[in-house]
Amino acid sequence: MDNNIFWSATTDELKQGFTCTGNAYACLFCNAIFEQGVVYPVNNALYEAKRAAVAHVEHVHTNIFDNYLSLGRVYTGLSEGQAEVAKLFYNGHSDKEIAAITGAGSISTIRNQRFAIREKYKQAKILVALTELMEERPAKQESKLVDFHPGATCVDERFAITQKEKDEVLARYFTNNELVIKNFPAKEKKKIIILQKIMENFLPGKNYSEKEVNEILKQFYEDFVTIRRYLIQYGFMDRDKTGTNYRVNAVEV
Repeated sequence: MDNNIFWSATTDELKQGFTCTGNAYACLFCNAIFEQGVVYPVNNALYEAKRAAVAHVEHVHTNIFDNYLSLGRVYTGLSEGQAEVAKLFYNGHSDKEIAAITGAGSISTIRNQRFAIREKYKQAKILVALTELMEERPAKQESKLVDFHPGATCVDERFAITQKEKDEVLARYFTNNELVIKNFPAKEKKKIIILQKIMENFLPGKNYSEKEVNEILKQFYEDFVTIRRYLIQYGFMDRDKTGTNYRVNAVEV
């Protein structure tokens, strides 16, 4: 996933699951590209780029609402209970039905949940406007923050990384895309920057066996098991229940 594309997407683009980048459409979930002027075969039919992007999101990523909701509170701002209610609202259930499904004490409890979500929505719109106004102001290099991957876990001050900090760490620890250190840094910000750089060698949405992951990581650091553990810990990759298959963490975590 291209983090810059994802975090730069408008609300409408987030809702449709893809964005227009120059002469192509890019999926926000797996970064699949559909170039304008090219015809794509989809389910025994031929589609132009935009229609192919729509079909891709519908068939590969299925439910945009669930994909975003699964990101959790750190991204949605919704508690576990609010997320459950929001999904039931989305699926068309009435207040009475939701009260019965969730075991809420009364219908008024559900209506209060709906009200709380609506208030968050209004606050979010103002926050978007404020943030965009701030971003339009020229920022000094040392204060410009870089984006982090959508699958990041426990987002906190560790991810408050400036472009200057990132550039300095990459210049110190990498030479021609090769990691040149004997010991992996303990400082959280440095660790995250290095892991993000390593992740450029994995394709978004692709499944990897543990052996394939190990082979890629060995190029950067001899203790590839530690790096592999960090990639899971910081949400860069997901691992299935068997512990043998890995996938680059996109929006559908």
